[in-house]
Amino acid sequence: MPRSASVAVVDAAHRPDSDQMAEHADDHLVVFTPSGLRGRFQAGTKVLDAARQLGVDLDSVCGGRGICGRCQVEPTFGEFAKHGITSDATHVSPPGSMEDGYHGRRPLPSGNRLGCATEICGDLVVDVPAASQVHRQVIRKEVDLGDVQLDPVLVLRLVPVPDAPDGSAAWLVDSLAEQWGLTELDVDDRVAEHLQRALAAGSDTVTAAVRDERCIVAVWPGLRDRSLGVAIDVGSTTIAGHLCDLGTGEVLATGGAMNPQIRFGEDLMSRVSYVMMNPGGEKDLTAAVRDALDSLLGELCEAAGATRDEIMELVLVGNPIMHHLFLGYDPTPLGTAPFTLATDEAVEVSATDLDLATHPAARVHVLPCIAGHVGADTAAVILATRPDVQPGVQLVVDVGTNAEIVLSGNGRILAASSPTGPAFEGAQVSSGQRATPGAIERVRIDADSGEPRFRVIGSDIWSDEPDFDEAVAATGITGICGSGIIEVIAELWLAGLMNSDGVIGGAGTRPSERVVAEERTFSYLLHDPGTDDGSRILVTQNDIRAIQLAKSALYAGIRLLMDHLGVDRVDRIGLAGAFGSHIDTVRATVLGLIPDCDPDEVTSVGNAAGAGAAMALLSGASRAEIQDVVRRIEKVETALEPSFQAHFVDAMAIPHRTAEYPGLSTRITLPTRPDPAAGGDRRERRRRMATRGKERQ
Repeated sequence: MPRSASVAVVDAAHRPDSDQMAEHADDHLVVFTPSGLRGRFQAGTKVLDAARQLGVDLDSVCGGRGICGRCQVEPTFGEFAKHGITSDATHVSPPGSMEDGYHGRRPLPSGNRLGCATEICGDLVVDVPAASQVHRQVIRKEVDLGDVQLDPVLVLRLVPVPDAPDGSAAWLVDSLAEQWGLTELDVDDRVAEHLQRALAAGSDTVTAAVRDERCIVAVWPGLRDRSLGVAIDVGSTTIAGHLCDLGTGEVLATGGAMNPQIRFGEDLMSRVSYVMMNPGGEKDLTAAVRDALDSLLGELCEAAGATRDEIMELVLVGNPIMHHLFLGYDPTPLGTAPFTLATDEAVEVSATDLDLATHPAARVHVLPCIAGHVGADTAAVILATRPDVQPGVQLVVDVGTNAEIVLSGNGRILAASSPTGPAFEGAQVSSGQRATPGAIERVRIDADSGEPRFRVIGSDIWSDEPDFDEAVAATGITGICGSGIIEVIAELWLAGLMNSDGVIGGAGTRPSERVVAEERTFSYLLHDPGTDDGSRILVTQNDIRAIQLAKSALYAGIRLLMDHLGVDRVDRIGLAGAFGSHIDTVRATVLGLIPDCDPDEVTSVGNAAGAGAAMALLSGASRAEIQDVVRRIEKVETALEPSFQAHFVDAMAIPHRTAEYPGLSTRITLPTRPDPAAGGDRRERRRRMATRGKERQ
């Protein structure tokens, strides 16, 4: 095995410094996505060996013998400014006898390589597909359609074949009008071919598919009593899909996958930057997401025992950048003000136009985007929750790398987005990671001793309970995910180990053995396995700052909408999305992520984007309804609002510099906060810090 030297950096936002780069100038820099782990390795090092040294989650059962095929990776080529890498096909070894002779159970598609057979020959970005990961992403997206009223956009109708059909579709049009009351129907160009095959089969009946009560789009011999549709929420990190029976509304299968675009950038703007810096780069991003969508369709059909040619209708939703990329639109106008959309109308295209393998007549309906950074996924959330028809002031927030905010009341509905960045998904946090097994997701800190207890994904046992070590032995304790980050910071303040400025061990805090010195600041030791392998999990001062910046951006966006609506309080808060479904709403309010509200009225609305997409899939009336609502929404661009900065600064404090929390105080005793009238110098420092943070975002 070749010798190798590595410099691993867990957080993809960091890079080796210039001294490290110079020290290993003869080695090659390798970055693994989506983990962001990186290191330098000598030429000839196998990709699998490099992954193992860095702790990359890359599967292998056969021990590198090229038999199992589980270590498949996808080397990617081009200029990656984010990583400081330019790579091409010569930076990996060409396929050799091991790959040429590979006949394992798992196919080796074009572009994929066996990590155990592929050698590093230059600087390289290597994508580890979800199927090659031992601990695959937990896709926490389920759909609840509630009492959606079916209004099928596509119906199947059986009609008899006349004794002497003339071969044209005229008799079919007449029969559908006579027997089903479907009049003035158009006929799709492909129907003539379908009809000829049906008649050639000698059947005495045919089934016709009629879409929107306007057009015959397909014909089959005999009885065909099922057609399927798929609703898909295309997120920047995960893609979730729901396979439904269009006739019954039954959800037959739900599945999800990582968005492969993540290798081009963790957040949305970095993907737009990739397109700006790489002419034609939008084609790479479009191809990547369409390929993922097509693979997801296959997985859903397999799970439901269905076939692709049963899929006749699809609904896609996503944020504006995802929307533009899967449709093949140029996303770069969304990278700079005034953030111009290619279209703010609903879009309908053939599934084949998006390279999706379905029935040839399948159609894709895309809900309308609302504003430059408020997309079709937010339209779907509104359709599922309908805050505009609820009494009082309703707030709905979808927390992600770019938070979408909807506020309704007084007969109005407003929407905005706020640049929270990827901190809530574990990026920019020293021990942060996505929500995979082994990640800490729940934290409580004893107010007297300062000692923590926590729970990790994959186990329901808390760390201070018997059998905890055995319960987490399979996954280990690997880091902390977004919900855990929110809870530990809120708990640090409640326990008096961090002050309202977000300073661990700062003025007014009390001592604890868990608060440890880290150069010029302090960190909180959340987990210490008692080993010297660097696996301690610390919450650092920089981690606190990253979360402060993210939560301040979200709160400021909410407060800005409240100003526009002329209200000081909200009556109900709904938290949407996978992240919103798993955060502790009380701790989120303690942190200052959301404004004060009656705790009983702060709830998760689940995967509302997926639910709204499914509603639009199953109901033509829902499509018309959300189109009308979107036209009435008042759009607020936070980046152009002068008061956004002032709200941002005040929200940097924990939970807030001035806001009152009567609702939260009914559930939890809050520490005393400093007098907001004092500390002008401190506020000025916070203002400068917030300004720098906003510029980074």
